[in-house]
Amino acid sequence: MIQRAPLEFGKYYHIYNRGVNKCDIFKESSNYKHFLTLYDKYVSLIADTYTWVLMKNHFHFLVRIKDEAEIQTLPSRNINPDRFEKPCQVKPGGDPSGFSKPDGVSTPKRKPIPERQFGHLFNAYAKAFNKKYNRTGTLFERSFKRIEIEHEEYFKILVYYIHSNPIHHGFVSDLNLYPWSSYHEISSNQESFFNYDEVLRWFGDFDGFLKYHLQNQETTVLKKIQIDDER
Repeated sequence: MIQRAPLEFGKYYHIYNRGVNKCDIFKESSNYKHFLTLYDKYVSLIADTYTWVLMKNHFHFLVRIKDEAEIQTLPSRNINPDRFEKPCQVKPGGDPSGFSKPDGVSTPKRKPIPERQFGHLFNAYAKAFNKKYNRTGTLFERSFKRIEIEHEEYFKILVYYIHSNPIHHGFVSDLNLYPWSSYHEISSNQESFFNYDEVLRWFGDFDGFLKYHLQNQETTVLKKIQIDDER
């Protein structure tokens, strides 16, 4: 198994992965929506998300892992709620053995670990996906991929690359026609649980953001990015 460097606090990353054996990980609209809901639940605790796209068999995110001081300490059950069952209550006059811990015992608190939060996201989504489609086994390729972004000039290139994935893979000919990306949310001024102000600042303003994406960037930009997300 490939060992990948752990995510570090305060750094920017291009996070991406695909279905095992390139299988589809999204089949219908409800899948995309559920993945984003889980993403907000688990990843927003530890990262700021600037750009994203969800494709049928893979995804891309541009994120900044928050500084350690920015990450709130939470009870363990709040970090990965799917690990915990609903607490049991002792019935009046019943035998308390085997039930939840007695009153006065607090749930340990700890800071969420970035690497694990992404793992919780993928595990929770795979569990729901497998149940919905009567499927078993691994859904995502092991050890999600990450590239640290160290140079400022790379941000705009990567934003465009992520947003242009639907065109690159032949799903649409116009970015506005693909609904499962941050480009669609930003360009249509949709409400979102992501904060895109920083992204717009990279392009100067909203008009600069649109202008950059409308220009033909294929030959000047996309050749600078080589990753293994091909179908």
